[in-house]
Amino acid sequence: MGSAPATVLSVRDLHVEIGGSRILQGVTFDTAPGGVTALLGRNGVGKTTTVRAVLGLLPDGGRITGGAVTLDGADVTAEPTHRTVRRGIGYAPEDRGVFTRLTVAENLALAERPGGAHHYDLVHDLFPELLARRAQLAGTLSGGQQQMVAIARTLLNDNRLVIADEPTKGLAPRVVTEVAEVLERAAARVPLLLVEQNLAVVRRLATHAAVLDAGRVVHGGDAASLLADRELTTGLLGVGSRAPSGRASAPRGDDVLGGAH
Repeated sequence: MGSAPATVLSVRDLHVEIGGSRILQGVTFDTAPGGVTALLGRNGVGKTTTVRAVLGLLPDGGRITGGAVTLDGADVTAEPTHRTVRRGIGYAPEDRGVFTRLTVAENLALAERPGGAHHYDLVHDLFPELLARRAQLAGTLSGGQQQMVAIARTLLNDNRLVIADEPTKGLAPRVVTEVAEVLERAAARVPLLLVEQNLAVVRRLATHAAVLDAGRVVHGGDAASLLADRELTTGLLGVGSRAPSGRASAPRGDDVLGGAH
């Protein structure tokens, strides 16, 4: 029998320009083959740009100028987004991306990939509220409920990796905890690449971390070791770090980074 792959997603020396500006300048990291890999960094360092480059979703005027992205060993750097996604990536974007004039059930149905299994039992087990609200227009849901729709869509198909960009952004503390619980259960089934500003959530979920600064990865390794080192966390992220308390809770004033880009 062959050995398990060391990584699902591999990013090597990735360079991206947007509108003539060099946003990424050699980003290199791997996602762990299981659990949660967190992509961290201050405001404007290139986290969301990295995710969008991986998925082929750079804005007009944006292009990859160097480096490579591989998924399960296959080079997907120049692939159209739909082909990369069909290889097995689920994506919950920063803005949630729900179709507000469609129902919850219709939003989920649009995420179905042809020719594969659709795990509605899993989705409704994780999100019983969505089953109860299946006929409700997504635009009338709360922010937390819309985030649940976004995450549910990533779990509907058989994916090799789920990417969640700022899943707790703008949510009330109670809802942050609920979303963290769902992500924890999801990560037990499929590897997760998490862009997240709430370090309490990162502390709870992440097994590995990569820290970006000025368009480069400046630190990578064990997430718990990073967050336990106050001096290192302050230097890399600009915030203090306290000892882990076990479970994710409401964001703390010194435990939330700036916005992601």
